Amino acid sequence: MSTLQPVRGTHDLLPEEMRRHRAVIERARGVAERYGFEEIATPVFEFTDVFKRTLGDTSDIVTKEMYSFSLKEGEEITLRPENTAGVARALISNGLHQSLPLKYFYAGPMFRHERPQKGRQRQFHQIGVELLGAPQPQADIEVIALGRHILEELGILQDTVLELNTLGDPESRTAYRAALVEYFQQHESHLSEDSRARLTRNPLRILDSKDEGDRRVVADAPAFEDYLNETSRNFFAEVRRGLDELGIPYQLNSRLVRGLDYYTHTAFEFTSDRLGAQSAVLAGGRYDGLIETMGGPATPGIGWAAGIERLAMLVQDVTPAARPVAVIPVGEAAAVQALKLTQELRHRGYVVELGYSGNLKKRMKRANQMQARAAIMMGEDELKAGQVTLRDLDSGEQESLALESLPARLETLY
Repeated sequence: MSTLQPVRGTHDLLPEEMRRHRAVIERARGVAERYGFEEIATPVFEFTDVFKRTLGDTSDIVTKEMYSFSLKEGEEITLRPENTAGVARALISNGLHQSLPLKYFYAGPMFRHERPQKGRQRQFHQIGVELLGAPQPQADIEVIALGRHILEELGILQDTVLELNTLGDPESRTAYRAALVEYFQQHESHLSEDSRARLTRNPLRILDSKDEGDRRVVADAPAFEDYLNETSRNFFAEVRRGLDELGIPYQLNSRLVRGLDYYTHTAFEFTSDRLGAQSAVLAGGRYDGLIETMGGPATPGIGWAAGIERLAMLVQDVTPAARPVAVIPVGEAAAVQALKLTQELRHRGYVVELGYSGNLKKRMKRANQMQARAAIMMGEDELKAGQVTLRDLDSGEQESLALESLPARLETLY
């Protein structure tokens, strides 16, 4: 008989890992709230067209990585590979453009059919933010500052570097794209198969290719900054000035790009050398053309996303599980009173474990295995006298005390 295993590229979040996972979400949510970002949740699947419109019919995600299905009605749906498209669709579907600007935080699972590796699974989880309806560079500054603040709260900021670039406005991008195509066509024979395919549909993506041959060609490619118009230069200067004023250090990376035409101006990533080849921890940028591409009104936007699994791998300071109180009835007559006491203590905020069976020795062993802070033993004679026995499982000291004084005594142990 074969042993059932999780599907390749998925894994179970068992309690210890789940604590780290939850710590990332809760700390990020708390910081986002301080910046005025409200939480939103979109469906884990959307009509496939939502992603084809936003990611492009020829992108790797759409052609190779999406999990898509046909419904009985003939409609095509896709498990979300990222969440910006879902948030943008929610803005359009719910007519929210009347309430701009809007600031959203989200957390949840995403799905991509790619080769599983360290910190990257086929079902993975992300936190992210989207700021919609603010065209000013101050929005870029705030979104980057929020991402940095979350990394700081998680205790991993010192392990990351902020990389920054500008993609310019559509006019600058069009001019640069033409220059890139002309340059790469002259060196097409030295490009990888993937990059040759990108040459006509997505030439900017060649700039971040990991292929060694591509990288040699890219080294002498035209620089984006030579094609920026005055509007684009001024916008980027404002973003940099704001980051400088906030004391947020960054490194300029002219090869940091986003391949789709609706991306404009600021692109950024927080990277870490503690994650192997896939160094991005938190990545984002401005996407002023996205919602219009989806059929909605022209709406500026900027946001970022971060993989929870990858953040959790870096986090060191995670609050351990609360140490429980073990309630141990001795004899059948004490079982009912033990059940009542267990509920009372839970209502007072304690984590309480009531063993379901076993003698005193077995239950005490179980209490030690679960690292209980204290054990409360209740026998028939004690209950008749209105007392219980409390054992401090750290010191081993044991005492009898009145049942009504138990809550106050427990407080001294926590």
